[in-house]
Amino acid sequence: MNTTPAPTVRSTVHGYPRIGPDRELKRAEESYWRGATTAAELERVAADLRLDTYARLRAAGIDDIPSNTFSYYDQVLDTAVLFGLVPARFEDPTAASGADGRLGRYFALARGVQGAPPLEMTKWFDTNYHYLVPELSPDVRPRAAGDKPVAEFREALEAGYRTRPVLVGPLTFLLLSKAADDAPRGWSPLALLDDLLDAYASVLADLRAAGAEEVQLDEPVLATDEGRAALAHLERSYTVLGGLADRPRLLVSTYFGSIGADALRVLKESPVEAVGLDLVTDDEGVADLTAVSGLGSTRLVAGVVEGRNVWRTDVPAAVAALGTLLGLADEIAVSTSCSLLHVPIDLDAETSLAPELRAALAFAEQKTREVALLGRVLSAGTADGRDTGPAPAGAAFVDSRVRARLEALGPDAYERPQERGAPSGLALTTTTIGSFPQTAELRRARAAHRRGELGEQEYKEVLRAEIDRVIALQEDIGLDVLVHGEPERNDMVQYFAELLRGYATTENGWVQSYGSRCVRPPILFGDVSRPEPMTVEWITYAQSRTQKPVKGMLTGPVTMLAWSFVRTDQPLGETARQVALALRDEVADLERAGIRHIQVDEAALRELLPLREEKRAEYLDWAVGSFRLATSGVSPTTTVHTHMCYSEFGLIVDGIEALDADVTSVEAARSRMELVEDLGRRGYRRGIGPGVYDIHSPRVPSVEEVEASLRLAVSHIDAGGLWVNPDCGLKTRGYEEAEQALRNMVEAARRVRADL
Repeated sequence: MNTTPAPTVRSTVHGYPRIGPDRELKRAEESYWRGATTAAELERVAADLRLDTYARLRAAGIDDIPSNTFSYYDQVLDTAVLFGLVPARFEDPTAASGADGRLGRYFALARGVQGAPPLEMTKWFDTNYHYLVPELSPDVRPRAAGDKPVAEFREALEAGYRTRPVLVGPLTFLLLSKAADDAPRGWSPLALLDDLLDAYASVLADLRAAGAEEVQLDEPVLATDEGRAALAHLERSYTVLGGLADRPRLLVSTYFGSIGADALRVLKESPVEAVGLDLVTDDEGVADLTAVSGLGSTRLVAGVVEGRNVWRTDVPAAVAALGTLLGLADEIAVSTSCSLLHVPIDLDAETSLAPELRAALAFAEQKTREVALLGRVLSAGTADGRDTGPAPAGAAFVDSRVRARLEALGPDAYERPQERGAPSGLALTTTTIGSFPQTAELRRARAAHRRGELGEQEYKEVLRAEIDRVIALQEDIGLDVLVHGEPERNDMVQYFAELLRGYATTENGWVQSYGSRCVRPPILFGDVSRPEPMTVEWITYAQSRTQKPVKGMLTGPVTMLAWSFVRTDQPLGETARQVALALRDEVADLERAGIRHIQVDEAALRELLPLREEKRAEYLDWAVGSFRLATSGVSPTTTVHTHMCYSEFGLIVDGIEALDADVTSVEAARSRMELVEDLGRRGYRRGIGPGVYDIHSPRVPSVEEVEASLRLAVSHIDAGGLWVNPDCGLKTRGYEEAEQALRNMVEAARRVRADL
């Protein structure tokens, strides 16, 4: 009989939500930005949230607790500040806008101030979380310029928690950065690697001196083609850092997919003590381990609990999977597949979900308990926890009518007539993306209506009054194609989820998107259909208030998936087609109601693009197909618009063209018209609306700034196909700044149009 005791298996997580269970960070930050509270008050809230997180993780039974996962905005920005990599335009003391110098400059980098536009913002790999893109040049050398990781480690230690500090890894940081405008042509941020490693060495020494026993370096870029192609830089990084005499143990953590056997072999052969692998996102991680004959004495941190979706872990299946890994590493720790930043905090805060759905779910709090349970089960050498497997993730919620409609579709359901009317008779047609500022009064009315304190008719009168205001304002500003402002919508995905079958929404399931911006992703659990029209009443009312055209506004099928927690029992493409079919019905109703401009937003088309090129063609096939299914039923005289924001679109120009939309509006203000240059080189002939106003910053662009952007756009794209619009909807801005920015935008378009 084998009497060898089971190995002790520790538990950990890569990170935890930082917004607070009641979005305390959001409220504290926005109060600070308004000048209503001080930097010291904001910092007290932040400290309380950090300590609350440590307490939650300990109570859940997590053995190794991470620190330095808190951020006021995002972890990449924190890394740039830590190493003194701040563009010169923010060195001026006025960049702090009279606020506390350190925090003032930090938020200026993220949000901009007059005279200093913010850093570009884009998506964190294939998630709906955003990061700020560092601007690097050979003139600014990395150095250890801050103490955030050390200060937060000491704070935790004083409270009784010996944590594992987490840093963005050097390769990921450099590959996610961009060359500053003044950098020499062809210069790459990777040229700073050796200097950056010296700066990391200094921070690691400081952490060891403070008492840190292990530090986590996150390298999710290894799940991408770019990361896999940088193996020499990876080897250099961890040969240098692993070879330091004065350092804690190093855990190199990877996630968002397999890193490939070659990268894993580099890490295995480096002097680092542990490697974290995502064993959930795809099925290649175990194959990678097998290909390198296991990790040997390098500890494996096995990400077997899904960190990005909300379905419960099948514990017996996870135990079986972990059992197979015991022969591939001498030591194993159980973890999440990535940081829990991407899921809500606590399922116990939800009281209205259907019991059968609730039984299938796990939020961050529940996932930490799953991780701890798996560690205990493996340590005990038993398959305890048989009753903790998941309920079906959608399999029991089938609508045969939806499936029959999809089966009956022919190829013509995805094609529009090639001969179509011109999208606009103007050069540089001005419009906005969709939403207008949502005032406190409007939010209070919505809340009162939800609580039953404001009747249906009274609530509709509030919405109609807001639409009247928005239409009148747009006419006064001089916009050419108007929008109704979306006063009835709480969120561009949640609004539709509440009206579609197959979706559920939460009361408190908040997830951070960027900075203080939080969203409540709905849960797509079953077959999707549309019981009745969702937007027609509001769009047709708006159109009745003006002689100018008003756009109908819908959220596209890919974005409805990307910004939801989606069922896992069928391919994403099949779910996308179900959503597309529901939207197709809405598009048809809008057209029948006389709406001739219909915008189907696909803000997340680039976001869901697989991180590796070999998987992209399959994705674009179903993603483009679902958009075309939603929009192809319109007549040749109806203009189909789409909108995309805050992603690098150069990789999917072919996909953008394949959508067959008449007009595509895109983020371009922070990225300085980069996509327009790409489109111009390709001879793009459809309508394009490059954003000229960055709505994620409180600064108002001047007429001259917008004019310069438009003149750059006109140099690449024929003016007859150019539309003029903000980067995104205006919901998060105030009326005063939004109105002035739109007036400046219209005046800039008038000036450029006059010179054509």
